[in-house]
Amino acid sequence: MDKAASRARPIPPGVSIRNGPVGDPMDIDSTPNGTSKRKSRNSIAQSVNYRDQSDSDDAAPMAKRQKARHKKEELDSDDEPIAIKKNGRLPPSIKDTGDSSDDDQPLGTRIAQKKASIEKSAAKEAKSMRASAKKPTPKKAVKEDSDDEPLAKPKKRQSNGVSSAKKTKGIKKDPDSDSDAPIAKKAKTAAPAKPAVKGKAPAAKKGVKVEKDESKENSEEDEKEEEYRWWDAPKKEDDTVKWTTLEHNGVLFPPAYEPLPNNVKLHYNGAPLDLHMEAEEVATFFGSMLHSTQNVENPVFVKNFFNDFKDTLKKTGGAKDQNGNKVEIKDFAKLDFTHIYEHYKALSDAKKARSSAEKKADKAEKDKFEAPFTFCKWDGRKEKVGNFRVEPPGLFRGRGEHPKTGTVKKRVMPEQVTINIGKEAKVPAPPPGHKWKAVQHDNKATWLAMWQENVNGNYKYVMLAANSTVKGQADFKKFEKARELKKHIDRIRQDYTKELKSEVMADRQRATAMYLIDQFALRAGNEKDTDNEAETVGCCSLKFEHVTLREPNTVIFDFLGKDSIRFYNEFSVDRQVFKNLKMFKKAPKEDGDDIFDRLNTSQLNKHLSSYMPGLTAKVFRTYNASYTMSKLLQELKVTNATVAEKIKLYNDCNRKVAILCNHKRTVGAGHEAQMEKLTDRIKGLKYQKWRTKMMMIDVDPTQKKKKGAKFFELDPDLDEEWIKGHQAFLAEELKTKITKKFEKDNEKLEAEGQSPHPAKELQERLHAVKELEAKFKKENKTKKVEAEGKGPTVEKFAAAIEKLDERVRTLELQSADREGNKEVALGTSKINYIDPRLTVVFSAKFDVPIDKFFSKTLRDKFNWAIQSVGDDSTWEF
Repeated sequence: MDKAASRARPIPPGVSIRNGPVGDPMDIDSTPNGTSKRKSRNSIAQSVNYRDQSDSDDAAPMAKRQKARHKKEELDSDDEPIAIKKNGRLPPSIKDTGDSSDDDQPLGTRIAQKKASIEKSAAKEAKSMRASAKKPTPKKAVKEDSDDEPLAKPKKRQSNGVSSAKKTKGIKKDPDSDSDAPIAKKAKTAAPAKPAVKGKAPAAKKGVKVEKDESKENSEEDEKEEEYRWWDAPKKEDDTVKWTTLEHNGVLFPPAYEPLPNNVKLHYNGAPLDLHMEAEEVATFFGSMLHSTQNVENPVFVKNFFNDFKDTLKKTGGAKDQNGNKVEIKDFAKLDFTHIYEHYKALSDAKKARSSAEKKADKAEKDKFEAPFTFCKWDGRKEKVGNFRVEPPGLFRGRGEHPKTGTVKKRVMPEQVTINIGKEAKVPAPPPGHKWKAVQHDNKATWLAMWQENVNGNYKYVMLAANSTVKGQADFKKFEKARELKKHIDRIRQDYTKELKSEVMADRQRATAMYLIDQFALRAGNEKDTDNEAETVGCCSLKFEHVTLREPNTVIFDFLGKDSIRFYNEFSVDRQVFKNLKMFKKAPKEDGDDIFDRLNTSQLNKHLSSYMPGLTAKVFRTYNASYTMSKLLQELKVTNATVAEKIKLYNDCNRKVAILCNHKRTVGAGHEAQMEKLTDRIKGLKYQKWRTKMMMIDVDPTQKKKKGAKFFELDPDLDEEWIKGHQAFLAEELKTKITKKFEKDNEKLEAEGQSPHPAKELQERLHAVKELEAKFKKENKTKKVEAEGKGPTVEKFAAAIEKLDERVRTLELQSADREGNKEVALGTSKINYIDPRLTVVFSAKFDVPIDKFFSKTLRDKFNWAIQSVGDDSTWEF
């Protein structure tokens, strides 16, 4: 290492820098991101020389390092194995960075300090939990610091809001119930379904406040079946059996294809074509989506569609002109889909133009038709079914740069569908003239029906809805597993920190990967079939070109992550991690070679399971998000703040979690427009407040002297041009409101069999718009505003101004919140990684309605969390 680099002041480990593109990358990296495809792990078979002339002896292959050399190394080497190193210095402490004053510290340092503080607290808590969970056994001596006691014997604990008898004794690996694996290969350990509780269920807890009039909802709930509180039910002895009885009505197939009218044709080289109905349907898939330019202008999308379209033409007899002569379709550019697009656009416009009564009637008819498929009977309980509709045929889009985008998704036939149902239940009838592929009675599976799609060969499953017992239990197990990790996190971190200097290269790579996954929330990553799947990357599948190093301890990641979203970030890491990554990139490695060539996800997860049953790399994301959120919420003090201010407090904590756990998103295309609209709403309230103040003067001219001229000044954010534009907006808004009211009144009259109002009445109603425009014109000229309302008084206007001030403050808080969240995925953290019981606790502790954080769908999904915690504000993760 050169002297200049060694003197550089390192940034605290665990900090995301994100300063944009690298201006001075190290000479060992050519570009931050390469485009070459994945190569085989050929660096294992080659003779790799990790020797680095500019660094310590650490760069030599582990197996060939001579122990005698360590005695001659410098005392401050960071590369020595811990077992050999004696008086070496540790990496810089987080406390040694930055200034002593919190106000003067850079944001990165403060985030690092917060993270370090939380990790220290986690280590202390883990030791305490393990100590309290230990029980002396007469048959076997237990070491004082043993961490290997079975998890099946913890002491009685009520902190999760569920009795200890209901807790799982050991945590098994969660199955992927939506897995695309064939049935024969599917794991048999899906989320368990609890047995129905006989008799009356225990009374519900006091629940969390919801800011709505729920009298109607309560009356509906009385008519429903009694809620099954599975979180209060005793644990099943054999949780591999998911149900005892199962009844359902199968799946809903999409309607048959309706041929195009005779005057609507696909054109080729200017001439209309006659196509077989199957080929015509494929043509409509492309023609109906010409508005989706990101797809139809994608060369891969077009190529895949055209290949499948030609195959369909070949299979169905080809295309013919109006005289019956065959037409050879060779050039996609000569195909004209505009007539098809215009036809479907006209149908769409007509559908949108339906009256409210027509839309309501159509919806009622649709709901009635779908009603038999929406629920099933699971162990005698009524459970909602999730995706009961079979996906209609169309063109495959895929996520990111998927190589099969544009491929035709064929129509799924009943002969492809397997039904899973109880032995005693009536098997649903297939559509007339068809039969099911198979009917089975697998009570260890949680799906109701399945089939294999043609594009990627994936298996599609009909599962229960997100608010069902099975899905709720899966969520509960996920978060309980993360809570269980609390007991072991300290020794896991201690172990991988030691192994960062291991003499075994595979162990050193594994430790480095664990550090990145734990500290920076990187996904573990899996091998991808790049011919059939988008090339996305995780920690274990990082390539040479995905990692750039910058002295003294900055690592730059640049790759396509989950859903093909670009992951670009700069992290300040522990010095030893930096040296390890530098070692893993040594020649002869080049673009396309794996950074971790001695490690894969299966090996990593196998190692993690030795600490705790069922522990995998993805549990760290849930644990870090939930534990961090828990600590941040505990630091908040209950004050007399408004609801909006309390919501912002929660969102600020959520934002910190999302940043620390690297839950990012790209700024939405409509963000600027939304912010501009919100700014206009704030300005509109300020203008309304100014008009109200001027009305006070109109009622009592002495108010100007009493309150002072400054009180009545126009807000500096409002200029004359904006005011005129806003007045025009208010007039147009009033016109729209009157027109819609008129149309709604007429619809009601027609529904009752009465004559509608004449058009003349609408014109009379619209006279109010002209009056408003005249009033604004007069106000702009005289700079005076006449008092409005019944019995106007100064006191009434003062109260109105106070309410307007409150609305302005609320909107300004929302504006600041949205701007702060534009690049942070709060929803990802809140829905998938933060234990929902933490949100329920915040809602109870700060007296904020739960619907301010969870929509109706999420309240149904997390009903188990809301009910199990109730109004207990002392629950902890």
